[in-house]
Amino acid sequence: MTPNVKSSDAEVLSGLIERVVFHNEENGFCVLRVKARGYREPQAVVGHLPAVSAGEWITSSGKWVTDRSHGPQFEAGYIKTTQPSSEDGIEKYLGSGAIPGIGPVYARSLVREFSEKVFDVIEREPERLREVPGIGPVRASRIIAAWDEQKVVREIMVFLHSHGVGTARAARIFKTYGSDAVRVMSENPYRLASDIRGIGFKTADDIAMKAGIERTASVRVRAGIGYALSEATNDGNCGLPRDELLEKAQQLLEVSVDLAEAALADEIETRSVVEDTVRERPCVFLTGLHRAEEGIANTLVAMAGDRPPWPSIDGDAAIPWVERGIGLTLAPSQAEAVRTALRSKVMVITGGPGVGKTTVVNAILQILATKKIEIGLCAPTGRAAKRLSDTTGMEAKTIHRLLEFDPGQGRFRRGPDNPLDCDLLVIDETSMVDVPLMHSLAKALPPEAALLAVGDVDQLPSVGPGQVLADLIDSGAFPVARLVEVFRQAAASRIVVNAHRINKGELPDMERPEGESDFYFVPAEDPEAAIRKTLELVRARIPQRFGMDSVREVQVLCPMNRGGIGARALNVELQAALNPASQTRIERFGWTFAPGDKVMQVENDYDKDVYNGDIGFIASIDLAMGELEVDFDGRAVAYTLRELDTLVPAYATTIHKSQGSEYPAVVVPIMNSHFVMLQRNLIYTAITRGKRLVVLVGQRTAVQRAVRTVSTSRRWSKLREWIQGVAALRAGRSGLLPGLG
Repeated sequence: MTPNVKSSDAEVLSGLIERVVFHNEENGFCVLRVKARGYREPQAVVGHLPAVSAGEWITSSGKWVTDRSHGPQFEAGYIKTTQPSSEDGIEKYLGSGAIPGIGPVYARSLVREFSEKVFDVIEREPERLREVPGIGPVRASRIIAAWDEQKVVREIMVFLHSHGVGTARAARIFKTYGSDAVRVMSENPYRLASDIRGIGFKTADDIAMKAGIERTASVRVRAGIGYALSEATNDGNCGLPRDELLEKAQQLLEVSVDLAEAALADEIETRSVVEDTVRERPCVFLTGLHRAEEGIANTLVAMAGDRPPWPSIDGDAAIPWVERGIGLTLAPSQAEAVRTALRSKVMVITGGPGVGKTTVVNAILQILATKKIEIGLCAPTGRAAKRLSDTTGMEAKTIHRLLEFDPGQGRFRRGPDNPLDCDLLVIDETSMVDVPLMHSLAKALPPEAALLAVGDVDQLPSVGPGQVLADLIDSGAFPVARLVEVFRQAAASRIVVNAHRINKGELPDMERPEGESDFYFVPAEDPEAAIRKTLELVRARIPQRFGMDSVREVQVLCPMNRGGIGARALNVELQAALNPASQTRIERFGWTFAPGDKVMQVENDYDKDVYNGDIGFIASIDLAMGELEVDFDGRAVAYTLRELDTLVPAYATTIHKSQGSEYPAVVVPIMNSHFVMLQRNLIYTAITRGKRLVVLVGQRTAVQRAVRTVSTSRRWSKLREWIQGVAALRAGRSGLLPGLG
């Protein structure tokens, strides 16, 4: 039966949810396949629900419309769900991952054994679960424990659903607050916005309004001040100018300036925030970030004022020795960088691709290794750490592993009372390191140790707050080796040449090269053509011409996540082309997951020891257990169905997410529709991710816009001023002129 498509008449549609095609946890928008009364085939229903699972019964009102891409669908203005009561509905509900330990296979077995009484059995007679073949004591106890937890979670959900909050967030709230969840939400709902990922201020504010908290209440306005500052950190700032903060708070809260001023005064008095100046402008900082920047400055300047932890080394004698060892002759700039490092306790080495940063670092490490000093190597991401290990021949760790994060305590084990065991710490890809992480490193360094920070300051700054590498360089307080000479072997690479052209504000060579090349530009005049050509490149042309694996060796990097030519849309297309979903698949949080899929972790998970930006491959899916296993560089990590909101397909990802990684080949769609993100450091970062091949796909005018657009806005960070101030103070105490210490 085909729906009678209408444009405006209100209708009622009821039925069983066969499948949740898509559900956005942020705004509740969902696309459902519903086995509706009166229709032979399942129908598409779109609308909004705070939480939804397959197997639930819906009653909805709305109208039939015809979507240009997806055909007829029911556009619901109102949807109400009820707990499943039919065997079919209960099976779908249990198999959806609502209860960890029960996947589709055991959901079928439970319903076959207990029919529609399965909920009562789990609740009142849990010992009967053992009657189901395959459910032993371990699985039964796991199901019972999960069901008991769900009882509390369901209470929270009942409270939250009436305030527009979804299932996944309810589980996070329970994990954060336990049985105190409802009390916390009732007394101060604004804590949700700061404590729990995925719950913003507006959601917390809506809960507060329904709980009877006045719009002008101090707790609300103070929470708004804190939220505005927290949002600023998402843009990389450690603070905000005072007037900007008050303006943002007024717009967010819709209150008078007097109320905002009074709330800010209260926040300052309780030390939740701190007032200071940046570039002579009054600013407000979150207290933790303010202390972190001050702590970094104090630690590094104090370190820099001491002698290195190794005996004096004659650089003029050491350089010929190390040149023989590495089989290379150092350029004058490289040799000078080595000499400087041998006499410095804190130093920065920066430069673009092909300028020999790796050669310099290896020369320094080989010389110092003869002095029997303990060397520590680290990088912000697993891939960057592995690359550092490969190029130095020494063990390198991620910063989190180096500092030994303790999930139980929620902090690093390494710190002032348990410092790192090293005389020299080398940090690679330092441009990615934000202020909180650098502060943790600084606190964990032994006072006698030396620090060598390596990175490309012209790349995108860290995703987190601050601009650590740029501030270390711009402070003038530490020796900096800025390598700029591109060496002969690297100069043969069009990737390297074009990256340096872009960095100097020149357009890359986009003409078709004669013969084989490692850099290409493929024109596409509209998004549809760009998508088609990107798919063709990844699926066929690159594998055929260069012998690379489409999934494991080719990475699509996008300026943006959203939009028709963004990472999200391209992931759908690439997944369908490169890994057509097999019968073994799981659909969660708007994505389909199947064995062989390339996926990315999108938040730090210290329990699993996987971090934001880590890429892995789905090794297996256990439908019976409702679990999925991901291989992260040879290490298997298990996920329950409820945890899949921390994974996304990674056939395409954003350029920001690619920082610290290198790929054999990158394909970069770049269109004028990306205009809000098109900047020089963005396209420079994208191109420098490719090791053997870079292909730009898109419009020449978009490339021109990106190369010519240099961000003039500087992040609101005080680290550079802190370093300069502390250095000047120490120089004054020692009788030296500022800058000469």
